[in-house]
Amino acid sequence: MNRHCPEKIVNINNNHLTLLTEYAGFWRRSVATLVDAIWIISIVLILLHFFDPLTSQQLYQLLDGEGLPINWKSIIINDMLPAILMIGLWYQYAATPGKWLVDCEIVDAHTGNPLSLLQAVVRYLAYLVSAAPLGLGFFWILWDKRKQGWHDKIARTVVIVHDDATIPLEQLMKTTVK
Repeated sequence: MNRHCPEKIVNINNNHLTLLTEYAGFWRRSVATLVDAIWIISIVLILLHFFDPLTSQQLYQLLDGEGLPINWKSIIINDMLPAILMIGLWYQYAATPGKWLVDCEIVDAHTGNPLSLLQAVVRYLAYLVSAAPLGLGFFWILWDKRKQGWHDKIARTVVIVHDDATIPLEQLMKTTVK
């Protein structure tokens, strides 16, 4: 399944969001985030172990709360790699492994089409805005009628439940029966 997925149902009005569209709620998205955090942290820890291992002196500094000097390897592995992975997955597949697990996808809020690369980058950076005031931007999903967090609103995206049962039968028949 890639960005130009042939099995994607194309609406005549070029708007994939309908009254039947189900927006992914807070708990579903929380599970997806937890799954994503587990696989990303695992990759980061494995790469750090091989490419930037801690010396015993650095470990003692860290445990004493002194912090560690910043180096280019840790910046690439800790900061840039997760950003590239998330943005790339959002752009190419409209989801991450966590969102796949809970059957969700991220789409343009106005058209329902796949998000642009710019939207993916803005959405990632806007996570900082959602997180800054004690995570209020993430909790906003609980109250918003389209279940959008602040990062979704800023990037003009929505997270929808990918459910073939909500696709009108006529469109489903056109794509499956030939």
